[in-house]
Order: sequence, then C-alpha cells, then structure tokens
Amino acid sequence: MGNVRPEHVKRVARELLRRYADKFTTNFDENKEIIQSVTNIASTKLRNRVAGYVTRILATQVAQTSQSNEEAE
Repeated sequence: MGNVRPEHVKRVARELLRRYADKFTTNFDENKEIIQSVTNIASTKLRNRVAGYVTRILATQVAQTSQSNEEAE
C-alpha cells in the first residue's frame, strides 16, 4: 500500500516543481534545503512531507524516462 498525502502537500509540491523544476533533484536531503531556501514553510514536518513528495515525483519521472529510452533502443 502506498502513502496517502494530503492535498495541500501535493498542491505545494506541484507548484514548487512548476516554478523551480531545474533546482530539484532525486535526493531528499537536497530537496529539503531547496524548499527551505525558496519558501517560508515554518513547520519541519510539512517541509519534509513536501520534499518527500517532490523527490517521489522526480524519481518516478526519471524511471519512466529511462524505461522509455530502453524501449526505444
């Protein structure tokens, strides 16, 4: 079973990815620091949830891209 995330976490993560897509990576710790610098989220728990969701989205995109590249070859 997967994680269930609140809609406000998903909404913030999607907006950050839309605005700062080039800054984020698939590394959770780096994403935490980026979110800390570009937002004013005071709650550590909320920041970590958003960073985790951003990391998950990017990891999924990387996996899909590599899979489609392997199929093309």
